[in-house]
Amino acid sequence: MTGPLTFAFDTSGPHCGAALLTGETLVAAAVEEMAKGQAERLMDFCAEVLRAGGARWSDLDRLAVGTGPGNFTGLRISVAAARGLALGLGIPAIGVSNLEAQAFGFDGPVVSALDARRDHFYLQSFGMPVPVPPLLCDLGALPASLRGAAPLCVGHRAAEIAEQTGGSIARQTLPVAETVARVSITRGDDCHPRPAPLYIRPADAAPARDEPPVILS
Repeated sequence: MTGPLTFAFDTSGPHCGAALLTGETLVAAAVEEMAKGQAERLMDFCAEVLRAGGARWSDLDRLAVGTGPGNFTGLRISVAAARGLALGLGIPAIGVSNLEAQAFGFDGPVVSALDARRDHFYLQSFGMPVPVPPLLCDLGALPASLRGAAPLCVGHRAAEIAEQTGGSIARQTLPVAETVARVSITRGDDCHPRPAPLYIRPADAAPARDEPPVILS
């Protein structure tokens, strides 16, 4: 193989995805749909993709991981795995938001949206004079700066967002893990902060309201 080896994985949704690139050339990739069980499956799954690409963990120069927003449990699994692997292998781990990964490869202003359920979506803009940071909204609460901006709209409810912003629809054809890897490559080899999950919506689970038990001595 020629060129630095970048390995990326993503469990932000109901899946495991991984991709291995040498330089900017895709060597191996796979996606496995699963509603649960990512914690038990992730490492074996990644090892299978590495073997398919003729590589070992010790061959890697860079790790990349999707940081969401998405499934809370899935994000914790993949980000923790990336941190641990990077520490053990002595290589950088780069976190890439799935909103940014979805917008990869498009020129001009882009609005990227991911399903947040309950008629809401996560949204972020790229390449606009007034950027929209990652946020949670619905169609009735689109940021004012998007009105008439005529962006390319990619992802969840792209057609409806395009209609309200005077934009057009774009479709990301590359798997998520591959786009995560490719975004990480554009960031170079400078020092990067440790990957961290991108949480926008509060967790559904809430602390118990019952009083804790009294411990009798």
